[in-house]
Amino acid sequence: MIQENEIVMLLLGVGIFFFTLINRLRLRRIPASKMLIFTFYILLIGWVMTVLEGFFWKGPLNILEHVCYASASVLLASWCWRVFGSGKEVK
Repeated sequence: MIQENEIVMLLLGVGIFFFTLINRLRLRRIPASKMLIFTFYILLIGWVMTVLEGFFWKGPLNILEHVCYASASVLLASWCWRVFGSGKEVK
């Protein structure tokens, strides 16, 4: 069963995806931007899995969804550490 908030999250994520494609050069000014954008893409895959599990392969897609969320959390934490916690200048 698909919930409305899952569809809204996916639509917002797809909008941000297109924003990242259009503004690639501007986003490069963010320290370690490749890692941050990759983290967002992993989250987007998780949101896609959330919606798809409502239609088929509920068990496997649910596992993949949560693997994406866990991976994105670890990547975001490492990005935060790299940018804010290491004390070094990051390019």
